[in-house]
Amino acid sequence: MLLVDASCGQCKLGLPGKSCDLAIRRDGKAYFVDGTTIDSHGDAHAKDGFCQAIRQARVQGEVVDNRFKATYFQLVPAPTSAK
Repeated sequence: MLLVDASCGQCKLGLPGKSCDLAIRRDGKAYFVDGTTIDSHGDAHAKDGFCQAIRQARVQGEVVDNRFKATYFQLVPAPTSAK
């Protein structure tokens, strides 16, 4: 299991494209993700969504043809602010 940065590839991780797509960053390199989508993990444009924030995720899979083929993808819960 790997702990990686997860976010919108175009909005936050500097990947080329014309729409918002899920990507991870591992060892300083970003990859688009196959096996799950940006919309499978909440509203991408919400305050803590992938187009607004870089989140942590636990993943399994492999890089094939410069894309991450996910067999497991789970977001680490975002920290809650103290009240």
